[in-house]
Amino acid sequence: MTLVAPLLTLTSEQEQGALLLRGARVAGFTSLVDLRLADGVIAAIEPACEMVGRSDEREVHLEGRFVIPGLWDHHVHFTQWTLASRRLDLHSAASAAETAAIVAQQVKAKAAAPGSRSGASTGELIVGFGFRDALWADAPNRDILDAASATHPVVLVSGDLHSCWLNSAALSERGMGDHPTGLLRESDCYPVLAGLDAVDADTLDSWVGEAADAAARRGVVGIVDLEMAWNVEPWLRRIQAGQTSLRVAFGIYTADLDRAIAEGYRTGDVIPGTNGLLTVGPFKVLTDGSLNTRTAFCFDDYAGTDVGEQGRGMLVTPPEELVPLLRLASQAGIVPAVHAIGDHANTLTLDAFEAIGAGGFIEHAQLLDRSDIPRFAKLGVVASVQPEHAMDDRDVADLLWLGRTDRAFPLSSLLQVGATLVLGSDAPVAPLDPWMTIASAVGRSRDGREAWHPGEVIPREQAIAASALGREQLAVGQVADLAVLDFDPYDCTLEQLRVMAVAGTIVGGEFSYNGL
Repeated sequence: MTLVAPLLTLTSEQEQGALLLRGARVAGFTSLVDLRLADGVIAAIEPACEMVGRSDEREVHLEGRFVIPGLWDHHVHFTQWTLASRRLDLHSAASAAETAAIVAQQVKAKAAAPGSRSGASTGELIVGFGFRDALWADAPNRDILDAASATHPVVLVSGDLHSCWLNSAALSERGMGDHPTGLLRESDCYPVLAGLDAVDADTLDSWVGEAADAAARRGVVGIVDLEMAWNVEPWLRRIQAGQTSLRVAFGIYTADLDRAIAEGYRTGDVIPGTNGLLTVGPFKVLTDGSLNTRTAFCFDDYAGTDVGEQGRGMLVTPPEELVPLLRLASQAGIVPAVHAIGDHANTLTLDAFEAIGAGGFIEHAQLLDRSDIPRFAKLGVVASVQPEHAMDDRDVADLLWLGRTDRAFPLSSLLQVGATLVLGSDAPVAPLDPWMTIASAVGRSRDGREAWHPGEVIPREQAIAASALGREQLAVGQVADLAVLDFDPYDCTLEQLRVMAVAGTIVGGEFSYNGL
């Protein structure tokens, strides 16, 4: 894990208290053990009952529960994830008409809310999240939303964050009143998304804290936050105010790359005053779009649908721009992380890494040319993949990538050639829940369906390690970031794995969540 370790530096700036975990089951040990956690690391692992307690430590009896390395989500848009749960839920909509009906119901509910009077809420923005239109028989259009809401501006965000759908009122407010359809994709969409995040800092920090605590309840000890913003000060403020549930590695985008270099940021550096919880993450750049939005850049045309002029998707950052950006970041010590979903986008990204002679991450790596799979290992490029997307996208992929899905999400193939794999959710595109991620990686199945291309499943040990900074087993000297589980994750049903009961989460030797 030569790239993952420096990206996610785990350190402590001050001594921590001592904690003695008694009666734990740990992979690699045939009987129960006790674990001593001191000064933020695992200080000792010994057979149960043989370790003498100390007056300066607190004892917690685990009663045979399983302890594993704490889990990371390597790809999160944390502000978007925080806000998504407070937006109108569109996931159930199977058509543009059904989506509009959900909006109409929201308008009706606002009008009927206690204390409201006719017209009182006119002009209040309605924001929805989660529509996926790739399989719809009808297309998103401003007229459909206008019929659903004549009094409210409406902005609906797609489930993949790569498009948004606006009614006429919302378009006019943003100076786009002449847009023909109201469906904005890729670079047209992102400024609209950024404008939706205008929540005061105190409120947003409170909501972020709730989302961080919820992640801790799922065994998460850290995230790579790839929110499309400059996130140093917000996370510094939150941590110093007491939000210590998670470690955070924050991403840097092109708009802020020069600033980051000028201020001397290097990937893995710890931000002072955060007790080691906040570190500099990667440089994030997008080369293409997404599958659902039909903008992932592919060698072959999309099948089964009319996608207009961009029949093979959209190349957002061409090689002549990508290579200089990656070289600039890499030479400054900021590890690149390149968004690439389509097979052509992945080829061009690997070419760019080869051109600069340095490794990094490819975020998503959903569809790969078979000849490119060994290049990940050869070039030292980490595949950062979100297995739950395979479950969300399988029907869309079978339609749009007809005849190509045997090389979609090729997790096993990547591991077989020696590539490094890390897993995440891309929340809010998929839930920030590592057990969903792990279950989809090892089963490639959900909701009772047959496994999708089962030859690409991976063993549980490798899926958990890919979610835990490459740590396959606990060892003395490791940072004391742990998850305490009610079930053995290596020997339980796939459904138990997906909804794993987490009894406790420990960050730096201290409980961030204690459900014991």
